[in-house]
Amino acid sequence: MASGFFAILDDVAALLDDVAAMSKIATKKTAGILGDDLAVNAEKASGFVSKRELPVLWAISKGSLLNKIIILPIAFLLSAFLPWAVTVVLILGGIYLAFEGAEKIYEFFVPHESEHITADTQPMTKEEILELEKTKVKSAIVTDFILSIEIVIIALGAVINEPLVTQIAVVSVVALIATVGVYGIVALIVRMDEFGARLINLNEEENSLSDIIGRFFVNALPKVIKALSVIGTLALLLVSGGIFVHNIDFLHHLLPNVPGIIVEFIIGLLVGVVALLLFKGFKMLFKKKE
Repeated sequence: MASGFFAILDDVAALLDDVAAMSKIATKKTAGILGDDLAVNAEKASGFVSKRELPVLWAISKGSLLNKIIILPIAFLLSAFLPWAVTVVLILGGIYLAFEGAEKIYEFFVPHESEHITADTQPMTKEEILELEKTKVKSAIVTDFILSIEIVIIALGAVINEPLVTQIAVVSVVALIATVGVYGIVALIVRMDEFGARLINLNEEENSLSDIIGRFFVNALPKVIKALSVIGTLALLLVSGGIFVHNIDFLHHLLPNVPGIIVEFIIGLLVGVVALLLFKGFKMLFKKKE
């Protein structure tokens, strides 16, 4: 009886060793997409009132965790019974990411109507601010959903030949890292100014070391946010382009002498522009019918 119990413990220990080793491999393979995920979500999670930053981040984090809970079982089922459907889902997600990246570039050169605020514009009410927050949170969660699919599929591909139990454990670990790690770093980024302000107020001395460091963090945050906005847009196009290049054979062999990152960016941008033009065209068509 005791020997059987210890045999089970040995099996569990061996399984945990396998999961740890395979998780390390899978995490390395998803490192690039995790970096893009960080840039995209940091850009999306910025721009809120200071007191609302952490509640908004918590709402996005919960949505991200729910995304993983939805995606994981579906990914395992599709991988087992309809492997071709995984590719279809990835490509559709890639089109959405490319569209969002192209839309950000379009809005940079052609600002939104809502950005033209006159001097007579009344301040937003609390209800309007909360409604705007909800809209931004929904947008962030939708983008996270697409990126989460890519992360889960890449991690699954790294352990596709392993037993089902190992697949479930490894991909779940990577998914958890993608949520806790990414949004933990995002939280640190968006609270840089608050941390800097506390350092400045740490003592009464002028130009103390804490004051210098605090001012650095306060002044750095706007620049970091602007940089993340650009990096996030580029990441959307690169991730989408990577999806197309790695899942469409024709594109995979396109421009073999050009660096892959440039090919992925160009393809992501082209698909995004086409998707944006179609969206704008359908939008204008429906407006005319109304």
